[in-house]
Amino acid sequence: VQVVESGGGLVQTGGSLRLSCTTSGLNFDGSAMGWFRQAPGKEREGVSCISRSGGVTQYANSVKGRFTISRDNAKNQLYLQMNSLNPENTAAYYCALDNAPYGCQLIAGAFEYWGQGTQVTVSS
Repeated sequence: VQVVESGGGLVQTGGSLRLSCTTSGLNFDGSAMGWFRQAPGKEREGVSCISRSGGVTQYANSVKGRFTISRDNAKNQLYLQMNSLNPENTAAYYCALDNAPYGCQLIAGAFEYWGQGTQVTVSS
């Protein structure tokens, strides 16, 4: 059972990054998926989540209009397109899977499986 993120890196303010996540040994296309982040000294916070069909999405207010979550069930891939990045977005970003059959909820406790995280650093 694995959840693996990729795509993090160093970017300047105003730049973009696309994070990817794949799973193995899990029911990817039957599960809601989410992105969370944790900055040094801060609690983990929800960024975005998406239902198993992709029809329902949720975003933290701080990223609405700048980040877009999507998924390709045929490829077993989850994405987070991040635009207009700023230093406040610097954090480790985690992909997570929730075995919920419907919808998604941006609550860490609802997600059963987590990746190891990928670091996003935005320089000023």
